[in-house]
Amino acid sequence: MQFWHAFVATFSLVFLAELGDKTQLAVFLMAAQDRPLWGVFFGSAVALVLSTVIAVLLGATLSRYIAPELIQKGAGIAFVLIGFLLLSGKI
Repeated sequence: MQFWHAFVATFSLVFLAELGDKTQLAVFLMAAQDRPLWGVFFGSAVALVLSTVIAVLLGATLSRYIAPELIQKGAGIAFVLIGFLLLSGKI
């Protein structure tokens, strides 16, 4: 039961977070440029899986040394900082 709870929560969060983000827009544009659709799909899917594996391993490793609450606060600060940099045109 714990696996499915984590699966549904993670799926929902990632799916909603990915809607309309830069990665999805980049894939949208690549597919619109008359590229092989299955190549675009599998290339983007493998890239997302690989980046997710890295995030899971990094998160699991960091949580051994840093309290999860601090990781969450650090991630929140990073999101705010990135948002500020995007709004100010520095990224």
